Amino acid sequence: MQTSSGRRKPALDHATATRLAATEYDRFLAQLRRLSPADWSATTVCPSWDVHAMACHVLGMAKMSSSLRENLRQFRIATRTAKREGVLFIDALTELQVREHQSLSSGKIVDALSNVGPKAARGRARTPALMRRLPVGDQPIDETGSMTEQWSLGYLNDVILTRDTWMHRSDIGAATARDMELSADHDGVLVADVAAEWARRHGQPCALVLTGPAGGRWTWGAGGPTIELDSVEFCRAVSGRGTGEGLLATRVPF
Repeated sequence: MQTSSGRRKPALDHATATRLAATEYDRFLAQLRRLSPADWSATTVCPSWDVHAMACHVLGMAKMSSSLRENLRQFRIATRTAKREGVLFIDALTELQVREHQSLSSGKIVDALSNVGPKAARGRARTPALMRRLPVGDQPIDETGSMTEQWSLGYLNDVILTRDTWMHRSDIGAATARDMELSADHDGVLVADVAAEWARRHGQPCALVLTGPAGGRWTWGAGGPTIELDSVEFCRAVSGRGTGEGLLATRVPF
């Protein structure tokens, strides 16, 4: 969904987004608790990140959402780094989050996330409606920054931050060969939102059949192709993980 000015805003209502955010922090934490010592060093799909580094990023992002002071601190450091080194802001931010937590043991990361996850969920829930309508500037929707668009703070707060944690839960599951915890009432809502946004972005008639606990069936228009695949793999494809072809090449930010 976009505003008349072209600024992307969430299609989910704030109450639903708040519920999804809190549950996703809980599920990510539960996933970390199930990992073996060897799992933490497994290589992920994200360049230069093992599972430990990915967990450091998620912890840092949760801290950023937990308080305005921490949000501004990370924002200032990442902004300076991005300008000085000529890199994307998001790359400077995630590098900061990994660097600041990389010395923590896996147990310390779990302990820290168990404390900060609920605070991050509450902080995001308390973001006023007026603030959620504010713009956050051009945001990259691919790794190079060549594709950008305008987002509202609500889209970042209510949609992207939850999708980011969810996708990294998927990344860790793929890296460690451990199944994600999936349910229709949580993951199914997230996937349905991604599917609807994907359809709005490409604007072509098609039918989408996603399998698994988070799956569903949707049709947009008539006469288009039918695409059928696993729901998690669909999200990974449209996020840019792998080589999506045809309509699956349409990017959806996570």
